[in-house]
Amino acid sequence: MRVGPAERSAPEPDRPAPKPRRKKKKKTARGGGGNGGKRRPLIVRLTYWSLVACLWLVIGVAGVVAYVGAHLPPIQSLEIPKRPPTIQINDVNGKALARRGDMAGEVILLKDLPPYVPKAFVAIEDRRFYEHYGIDPLGIARAAFANLLHRGVAQGGSTLTQQLAKNLFLTQERTVTRKLQEALLAVWLERKFTKTQILELYLNRVYFGSGAYGIEQASLRYFGKPAKQMTVGEAAMLAGLVKSPTRLAPNRNFDAAEKRAKIVIAAMSELGFITPSNEKVALTKPPRIVTQAGNGAVNYVADWIVDVLNDVVGHIEDDVVVTTSIDSSLQASAERAVTEELAAKGEKGNVSQGALVSMTPDGAVRAMVGGRNYAESQFNRAVAAKRQPGSSFKTFVYLTAIEHGLTPNTIREDKPINVKGWQPENYTHEYFGPVPLSKALAMSLNTVSVRLTLEFTPMAVIRTAHRLGIASKLEPNASIALGTSEVSILEMVGAYAPFANGGYAVQPHVIDRVASANGKVLYSRTDKQLGRIIEARYVAMMNQMMQETLTIGTAHKAALPGWPAAGKTGTSQDFRDAWFLGFTGHLVTGVWLGNDDNSSTKKVTGGGLPVEIWSRFMRDAHQGVPVVALPGPAGSSDLFSDLFGGSRTQQAPQQQPQSQNTLTPSDAAPIPPGRVGQQPPARATTGDGGLDGWLINNLFGRRG
Repeated sequence: MRVGPAERSAPEPDRPAPKPRRKKKKKTARGGGGNGGKRRPLIVRLTYWSLVACLWLVIGVAGVVAYVGAHLPPIQSLEIPKRPPTIQINDVNGKALARRGDMAGEVILLKDLPPYVPKAFVAIEDRRFYEHYGIDPLGIARAAFANLLHRGVAQGGSTLTQQLAKNLFLTQERTVTRKLQEALLAVWLERKFTKTQILELYLNRVYFGSGAYGIEQASLRYFGKPAKQMTVGEAAMLAGLVKSPTRLAPNRNFDAAEKRAKIVIAAMSELGFITPSNEKVALTKPPRIVTQAGNGAVNYVADWIVDVLNDVVGHIEDDVVVTTSIDSSLQASAERAVTEELAAKGEKGNVSQGALVSMTPDGAVRAMVGGRNYAESQFNRAVAAKRQPGSSFKTFVYLTAIEHGLTPNTIREDKPINVKGWQPENYTHEYFGPVPLSKALAMSLNTVSVRLTLEFTPMAVIRTAHRLGIASKLEPNASIALGTSEVSILEMVGAYAPFANGGYAVQPHVIDRVASANGKVLYSRTDKQLGRIIEARYVAMMNQMMQETLTIGTAHKAALPGWPAAGKTGTSQDFRDAWFLGFTGHLVTGVWLGNDDNSSTKKVTGGGLPVEIWSRFMRDAHQGVPVVALPGPAGSSDLFSDLFGGSRTQQAPQQQPQSQNTLTPSDAAPIPPGRVGQQPPARATTGDGGLDGWLINNLFGRRG
């Protein structure tokens, strides 16, 4: 039966509709799925950005290197800098006293050292020293890991070459920039020098504590022997110091230094640098540290010499040897006298500090003690401290009076005096009425000294003191009669020297000769003729009066059998300072006692403990010395001829201050806080005007 068109187009309800055909997927050439097309773009992108990051990292590193390098000197111009000069200080006979500067020993070659010495440093500081090129990435990684574990700085990653670069060219600051500079310089050092040269430079420049630079100086300082004689244990101890030389210095902290040395020995054994038997000996026989004399009072002298050396020879670039006027035996005697007497009696008298200066009548300093203990305090009280001299300043008052026509027999009244409310009293609170000047000075009568100062004006007294060598500022008021203006003990001893040499000016000095290490003389002192500043007859009168101070006066406890001696005591207000300045024809010596905080002593006077220290020192200093008379009416010129090697024409006393002593401290020298006895606000500003005019316009004073 034929079907019509309409029928052919009608749907058949019972037959399901055909499903649409799916397109067959084309298999890839390799087969196995279609994710490879997505992976390829991801890998390409990762590769691309990795290359970009690396490029930027290279650019960043190059920029940092360029920045760091720009802040360094041109590499081509870098040279190993010279070490600072060493100053060898000897006494008058050439005996070594002290050293100053960077105390480096002689340069030591690696071949002159036992093999285990440099290996000790390699073992503990840089065990890959012979494998790296200045920077050790493995060492840095190991140190970083150790520091991370300990949450702090447990190890350092610097190589020996980096440490050398830091010591030679850089500061000790801990910054990223400095570490980068250190790395660049380490690479430069490795390119310029061999490993042997680098290790030699390191061992000769590294700091070992206690002022010792270089392995030779360190070995001498701690073990008393050259570096080439060191044992394994000693080498290990020095190698261990490098980590912290101040904290581990064996003369200060032996237990810590020994503990560190054992770590070094273990590292040496681990690396095969020493045999088990060597290790056993090193552990059972620890190094013996030699006793050091580096903290003695001679260091006060050494510090002073370094201060004035520049004025003598200018800037020093090379090692020098300084020959001084110091007598080492007298220096030791002075130190014993001060320290032992203070140890025995200082606590009872509430005296914590003391100072002593002794010089020849021509100004050559033979001994100086600047304090009780140099290790505890390096402040030099003999040079830098300014204290009130008390009645020891009266010497200038009486010399002024003598030069204005008075004599030791001139009578002045010792009785109460009132100057605008100020009523100076004698120490004993008693008065003797009319007394000769010789007795007034010997007994240190305050009222007579004040009357003389008012009679001839404070300015006249000041001119006398300046003429004799006092360089400190002196206040022109009435209280200067009792020594209220502050001075140093070095100034006072120098100002007393003209009474011991017959009236001639002196310049206190301590440097006799300066020579380079090869013997070239850079400076040699010659006696300068400074001229007469006190007439011989006035010297004789003053010495006559000051001799009575040691016989019937305030210094009657002074004991120097067989020797004519003279001097003057001094005690400042409220017993804050106690002085004695005394002299023979052989030495002029001054002693000061007190406290740095200017607190009062327990009534210690100049005639007490200072006289005892002076007597002890002077007895030692005059042993076996021919007796010399003090300058008197006759023979003063002969004495001066003996001292200076020639006679001089007498000159009239000068009324104007002489040029100030260049070796005395400046007015800016440190002064302990809490100083009392400062000068009153109303001061004399006129010159040598009449007494009445001065009293009306400027008179002021206070208890002195």
